[in-house]
Amino acid sequence: MAGKGDISFDQLLGDLKNQIYYPVYLLHGEESYFIDAISDFIEQNVLNELEKEFNQTIVYGKDSNVLTLMSYARRFPMMANYHILIVKEAQDLDKIEDFQPYMENPLTSTILVLCHKYGKLDKRKALYKAIEKIGVVYESARLYDNKIPDWINDYLRQRKYTISPKAATMLTEFLGADLGKIVNEIQKLLINIPAGSEINEEYVEKNIGISKDYNVFELQKALAKKDILKANQIILYFAANLRENPLVKVIPILYSYFSKILLYHYLPDKSKNSVASALSINPFFVSDYQQAAKSFPVGKTASIISLLRVYDLKAKGVENASAGDGELMKELIFRILH
Repeated sequence: MAGKGDISFDQLLGDLKNQIYYPVYLLHGEESYFIDAISDFIEQNVLNELEKEFNQTIVYGKDSNVLTLMSYARRFPMMANYHILIVKEAQDLDKIEDFQPYMENPLTSTILVLCHKYGKLDKRKALYKAIEKIGVVYESARLYDNKIPDWINDYLRQRKYTISPKAATMLTEFLGADLGKIVNEIQKLLINIPAGSEINEEYVEKNIGISKDYNVFELQKALAKKDILKANQIILYFAANLRENPLVKVIPILYSYFSKILLYHYLPDKSKNSVASALSINPFFVSDYQQAAKSFPVGKTASIISLLRVYDLKAKGVENASAGDGELMKELIFRILH
C-alpha cells in the first residue's frame, strides 16, 4: 500500500474509522490538539481491551531511544492483528533520523505512531521521504484566530448542536487559540445541554464563567459606538479581574479588530457578503464594522494601531517602570476614544 501525504484531519480520521491502517503515522505540526485526537483514536479503537494488554505500547520520546523503539516496532502481535507503538512527544527523541532503516522495511503488522509536536519534521530529510512512501504524514497546522469561531461551529454541529455567532466569538476571545482548552470547556458546557440545542451567550456565561456584558467583544462594540460609559465600565471590570483579562491578551484582540476596520476603509466593495469575506468574519458582524468605520476614520484608525503597538511594549515592561495593567488599560482606552 502506497503512503499518503497531505491528508486532511477528516480524511485521516475517516480512514481509521473504516479500519484502513498504515504501518507508520507521522503526526507533526504546531497544533497539538489534532495530533492528540488522532493518536487517542488509534489508542482507543484499533485494539480491544484484551488485545491492548499485550499489543499496545505507549512511550515518550524523552524516555526512550530509537534503537529500543525499533526493537518494539519489530515485535509481532500476540493473538491480535496488530501491534501498536505510539511515541508521544517524538520531538524529544534523540537522533530520530536513525529510524530510517526501519522505515525502509517496516513490519506491516505494526502501527507505529510518531507524535511530533510544536514543529515539523524537515521535509527534505530522508526519514520524512521514507515515511511518506509507506505511511501517512499529517501536518497539524495551527488555526488562525479568525478561523476558530467557524471551527467551534463545525465541532458542535458534528455533535448535533449549534452556537450563536456571539457565543462562538466569546469563547474564542476568552479562551484564545488553544483548541484543547476550547474543547475541554465545550465538553463541560454540553453536560447539561440537550442535543439539538443552540448554545447562546447566556449558556456560555452560566457554564464557563465568561461575562456576556464584560468581555473584549462587548468592549469592541462600545468603542465602535463611542459609548464612553460602557467602555469604561468594561475596562474597570478588566482591571479588577486581571487574571482573566491581562493587557497582553486584550491588546492583540484590539489590534486585530482595528486592523480590520482599516481594511474595511479601503474595500472597494462594501456589500455585506464582500465585507464578510474580505475581513474573514461572520456576516452577522458586518454592521458592527460599518459602525466602527464611521466612528474611526482612516487616520484615527491608523493612529490607534500605532498606539496599540506602543501599549503592547509597555505591557511587556518596555519604557514602563511602574504602571500596572489596569492603569495602562484605562489610559489606552481613553486615548482610543479621544
